[in-house]
Amino acid sequence: MGFGLLAYFLWGAMPVYFLAMAPAGAFEIVGWRIVFSLVFCALLLTVTRTWGSFRRVLGNRRTVLTFALAGVLIYVNWTVYVLATVSGRVVDAALGYFVNPIVTVLLGVLVLREHLRIGQWIAVGISALAVVVLGVEGGALPWISLALAASFGLYGLVKKQVGNRADVLTALTLETAWLTPVALAQLLIVGFGPGLAFGSAGAFPTLMLASAGIGTAVPLLLFGSAAKRLPLTVAGFLQYLAPILQFLIGVLVLHEAMPLGRLAGFVLVWIALLMLVGESLLTAGRTRRAPVAPAVAVSDV
Repeated sequence: MGFGLLAYFLWGAMPVYFLAMAPAGAFEIVGWRIVFSLVFCALLLTVTRTWGSFRRVLGNRRTVLTFALAGVLIYVNWTVYVLATVSGRVVDAALGYFVNPIVTVLLGVLVLREHLRIGQWIAVGISALAVVVLGVEGGALPWISLALAASFGLYGLVKKQVGNRADVLTALTLETAWLTPVALAQLLIVGFGPGLAFGSAGAFPTLMLASAGIGTAVPLLLFGSAAKRLPLTVAGFLQYLAPILQFLIGVLVLHEAMPLGRLAGFVLVWIALLMLVGESLLTAGRTRRAPVAPAVAVSDV
C-alpha cells in the first residue's frame, strides 16, 4: 500500500512541481516532459534489460497503433493539466479528476454497452447537475475539468483494449516515442518564439525541466507495482487522494477563489462520488455472499 500512497501523493503534488519550472510555459513543459520521459524510459529498459519485451510489443501492429491513440489522449491530458496549473486553475484540474470516475462509468455505457444500476444513474445525474451549477456560477462550462475527465477516461478505455500485452514501462516508452516528434516541433516553435526557459532561465528551472522524465515515470512505476498487490477496492479509494491533494493545494496554498456557487458544484460532485463508491461496495458485498460458480480455466491467446 505504501507504493500506492506514494504514487498518488506524487500525482497530487504535480501542480507544485510544474510551478517550480517557471518561467517555462505550458507548451515547453509538456515538450520537455515527453522528450525526457522517453530518454528516462530508454535508460530504464537498458538497466533492467527489458528491451526484448519492448521489441516483442513492437511486433504487434495493432498494439503499437493502439498506443499511438493512447499517446494522443495523454498528450491532450498533459497539455490541459499544465495549462490549468500555470494559469491558476488548479482547482478546476482537481475537479476533472473527481469527475473522471463518472465519465468512466458513462463511457462503459456508451462504448462498451454496459448496463448501469440505479445508484450509478443517480450518481451520473447528480454529476450532470454539478456541471450545470458550475457552469452557471462561472459563466461558462468548466471546460478544463471536462477536458481532463474526458481525455483521461478515453485514455483508460483505449488502454483497456491493450490489456496485459505491455507492462507500464513499455507502454510509457511507446506513447512518448509516438509523441516525441510533436514535442520536438513544439519546442522548436517555442524556441523561435518567446524562447526556451531550459538552459537560459537559471539552474533551478532547467533542473526541474530536465527531471520531468523521472517525475512522469516514477509515479507510474510505483502505481504499477502497487496495483499488483492491492485489492481493487483499496486501489479505488486511493485514486481520490491525488485530486484531494490538488484541491487543497489550489485553495490553501495558491489561494484560488472558492465562491459559494463553485463550492456547491464541488459538493454535488463529492455526493455523486460517495454514492458511486457506496453502490459499488454494496454490489461487491452481495456478489461475495452469492454462491460461487465452478472455476473455469482461461488461457491467453
